[in-house]
Amino acid sequence: MTDVIDSVDAAPAAEREVLVRVEGLKKHFPIMKGVFRRQVGAVRAVDGVTFDIYKGETLGLVGESGSGKSTTGRVILQIEPVTEGSVRFQERELTEVKGNDLRSMRPRMQMIFQNPHASLNPRMTVASIIGEPLKEHSDLDADGRHARVEELLTIVGLDPSHANRYPHEFSGGQRQRIGVARAIALNPEFIVADEPIAALDVSIQAQVVNLMEQLQDELGLTYLFISHDLSMVRHIADRVAVMYLGHVVELADCDELYENPQHPYTKALNSAVPVPDPVVEANRKRVILEGDIPSPSNPPPGCVFSTRCPVVEDRCRVEVPEWRQTTAGHWVACHVVATKTQ
Repeated sequence: MTDVIDSVDAAPAAEREVLVRVEGLKKHFPIMKGVFRRQVGAVRAVDGVTFDIYKGETLGLVGESGSGKSTTGRVILQIEPVTEGSVRFQERELTEVKGNDLRSMRPRMQMIFQNPHASLNPRMTVASIIGEPLKEHSDLDADGRHARVEELLTIVGLDPSHANRYPHEFSGGQRQRIGVARAIALNPEFIVADEPIAALDVSIQAQVVNLMEQLQDELGLTYLFISHDLSMVRHIADRVAVMYLGHVVELADCDELYENPQHPYTKALNSAVPVPDPVVEANRKRVILEGDIPSPSNPPPGCVFSTRCPVVEDRCRVEVPEWRQTTAGHWVACHVVATKTQ
């Protein structure tokens, strides 16, 4: 799928450097029962995900809660071991890297977690939290680490004199900035941002996103930005992948996806995003999905969206749709779309 991804600056795909390549990625969690803890099934959190991420871009990954977004990010970074599939980071197969070899690659790949309160040790000062990766992965002495911590706090817009304070002494937005500072401490190339603004007040969300964009420009970062907030993803992402029940059902350039969504699930998500123009908002058609997302331990046969799709056909319930390109850089997995574009 090397030609799936369009450039941020509209350059041909062949001219872009692929930083992360995910192919056929699966993560199944076993369901164990009985006295002897026998496996009776599996939760298919991620079930065959394929996409590329180009160097310097932001790929947004969106979908409902339970669709497998966070698990995808954690498996890419090998926080969770893969069940099946390939994750290549600059042509290095991460699923085959273990122990000290994987540890040596950690500085190049970092994560910003969803809850800034839970992800920061309440018993450690900010200086210790940010300085910990420097202590583990750099040759800096105590003075060098202290100077670097102060530099990082300044970069993320916090007062360096507050380095000896504890996380509970900061607001939610400030704690997330601390998390960002920790993530960039080792000058990584790739960052998975797992719903980094979901736990923040709306007034603070834009500040954190703007900070991430600024750091991307200054440090040349590449992001996988995971979120259920489509309006914020549209602001920060270059391309967007839509995920449902462990599958990516649509992938396209950001503007293309929002202006011309093709998959019925993407259309439903897009219709739920408020429009600031009251006249347009009052007259536009909403797509209301019935029912809940099926259990990943017992997904429906055929298309995983068939139980909720407003345009479902008989073949959708028995046949898995092919992942196909409808227009340049726009990929969809849907029988109905395939029929219309043939």
